[in-house]
Amino acid sequence: MKLRHIILTIFFALLFLTYPGDSTLLHTYAYHRELFRPTSSIDPIRIDPYPIVVAGAIDPTLSARSVFVVDRYTLTPVLERAAHAKRYPASTTKIITALTAFDRLKPENIVTVKQARDEGQIMELVTGERITFENLLYGTLVHSGNDAALALADHFDYDTFITMMNKKAQELHMDDTNFANPSGLHDPAQVSSAYDLAIAGRALLDNSYLSKIVSTKQITVSDVEFRYFHPLSNVNQLLGEIPGVGGLKTGYTPEAGENLVTLYRRPDGYEMLIVILGSEDRFEDTRSLVNWINTYVQYVQ
Repeated sequence: MKLRHIILTIFFALLFLTYPGDSTLLHTYAYHRELFRPTSSIDPIRIDPYPIVVAGAIDPTLSARSVFVVDRYTLTPVLERAAHAKRYPASTTKIITALTAFDRLKPENIVTVKQARDEGQIMELVTGERITFENLLYGTLVHSGNDAALALADHFDYDTFITMMNKKAQELHMDDTNFANPSGLHDPAQVSSAYDLAIAGRALLDNSYLSKIVSTKQITVSDVEFRYFHPLSNVNQLLGEIPGVGGLKTGYTPEAGENLVTLYRRPDGYEMLIVILGSEDRFEDTRSLVNWINTYVQYVQ
C-alpha cells in the first residue's frame, strides 16, 4: 500500500506542476495557433507568355535555304525550315569571335595590329596600329571588318583563338557548328546552322555591352594615338529602316549566299530572333518575316 500511495502522490504532483491553468501562454497558443503552425514558402510557378502561330497562317515566300524564327526569352520557335542543316556562316561567324574575345579582354585593353589584312570587307587597320578592344569590336560587329576579327585572333595566337572559338560554341551547345577562322571567309570546314546562330545571337544579346554595339548604325573610331581614324557603317540595311530591328549580324560569301541574324522587337515589346541562311536577298526575306510575325504570331499566357 505504501508503494501505491507513493506512486499516486508522484503522479498528482507532476500533474499539478505541469497543468498550465488559465495562463497567458495557454491563451496565446489556443487563440493564435497560426503563429505556431509550421509554414513553408512555395514560389508560384511562373510561365512567361509564349508565341503561337494563329490558325490559317500563310507561310511566307522566302528565298533563304534555312530559316529559324524563335522567341528570344522562351526559346519557342514559330518557323523552321532546315534549321539544323549545316551551311557556311560567312560573317555571322563574328558573333562568336566577339563573344570569345570578350571572355578574355576588357573594352579598354589595347591590341596591337600585328598584320593588316585586306581581304573582303575591312575597316582599314594599319600594321602596328594600337587600338582598343572596344574599337575593334565596333569594327568587327558594325562594319564586319575581316581585318578587325583577324587582329583579335592574332592577339591571342591565331590557332589558339580558333580553338577557343570552338570551345565557346561547345559551351553554348552549338552542335552543328565548327569554326576554322574568325572572320567568316570561306572555308569548307567552317559550318553552322540557323538554329546554332540563333543560340549565338541570343548569347550576344544577353551581353548588354555587345548588344549596344550591334545596334549602332554608324560610328568613327580611332587608334589610341589618334593617328588613324576609321569611319564604320553597319552593313545591315534594315537597322533604322524597320522599327524594332536592333541589329544583329550580316554575312555573305559567294559560297554561303546572303546570311542575316536579326533581333526584332514587336510593337507589343516581345522580342524574336530571325535567322536566314543561303538567301538570295536577306533583307527582303527578313522584311517578309517581320510582316509575317506581326500578322500571324500571337502571344498567349
